[in-house]
Amino acid sequence: MSSNLSPRAHKLMKVLVENYLKHGQPVGSGKLAEISDLSVSSATIRNIMGELEQQGLVASPHTSAGRIPTNLGVRLFVDNLLTIKDLDSGIKQQLTGAFDAHKTTEELLTSTSQLLSEITSMVGLVKMPSRRVTRIKHMEFMPLTEKRILVVLVLDDHEVQNRVIYSERAFTPSELVQATNIVNQYLVGQELAVARKTLLEKMREEKQALDSHMQHAIELAEQGLATDQVNDDYHLAGDRNLLELAEGEEGLDNLKAIFNAFQQKQDVLALLDKALEAQGMQIFIGEECATDGLNSCSVVTAPYQFEGRAVGVLAVVGPTRMYYDKVIPVVDITAKLLSSALNQPE
Repeated sequence: MSSNLSPRAHKLMKVLVENYLKHGQPVGSGKLAEISDLSVSSATIRNIMGELEQQGLVASPHTSAGRIPTNLGVRLFVDNLLTIKDLDSGIKQQLTGAFDAHKTTEELLTSTSQLLSEITSMVGLVKMPSRRVTRIKHMEFMPLTEKRILVVLVLDDHEVQNRVIYSERAFTPSELVQATNIVNQYLVGQELAVARKTLLEKMREEKQALDSHMQHAIELAEQGLATDQVNDDYHLAGDRNLLELAEGEEGLDNLKAIFNAFQQKQDVLALLDKALEAQGMQIFIGEECATDGLNSCSVVTAPYQFEGRAVGVLAVVGPTRMYYDKVIPVVDITAKLLSSALNQPE
């Protein structure tokens, strides 16, 4: 689409969108002539604006009130005309100082969503890892009652999980110590997902050749890890920042739809999964969000990585009239800093 526009049209589109993003008001031909630095008449600008309107890039909300960019026009601007600014040194310092590698994965993800919201004054989202990014340091079985056993799972991100499992037979303390020793030979240093799937499958395949102690250890390990589910969820912060969208009846309806989407989660998770699969930074504008709840918003996303693999995605959600030149670099560097913190050795 961009190649079909003349240099003058490109210039006017850029100036119009930048002015609209800043002030939120339609821009007239006279104003465009004044701020575009083009040596053309208002009539020429009106002709160019008419062509842009025919292509669906701008619209006239009211007769003789000037024009505003459509979502398609904002997409053209973001893809072809946007000039990304360097982050303010204060924001850079705030970002780089916020990531403590000694925090647990959960703490890092929660603080990242809050940080995104605080810096952008919009909604910060961080999708939980599609795969667990933590490894097992230790697994221990401890007796509670005759057939109730406490499973203590220590992970390498400083997280300790306690789970209670029920056994059909009673285990003596010495048997549980022996099971602990056996299981840790197999599981220590492995990712949770790998431990639950690959290693336990291998152990089951060899089960017939194992003695009864090993078989009992496998059964306890299976129960202890079976409660570990991949979190299909996200951390959200700053949803109240969108209250400014509730201008007029239409704005209030949009706000209700957004809050409902956040509460229901499925559509938002689907969008974040789409961003993760696409790899790299992604920007969804209006209807591109593919959900009624967010079709009045723009969503800027970037994946975060663990051991070279994209395992989750973070995002900023705000009005389509957002400062993309400021939001995009914030999301980009935050994703890099989160990845770095997750990959730091203990």
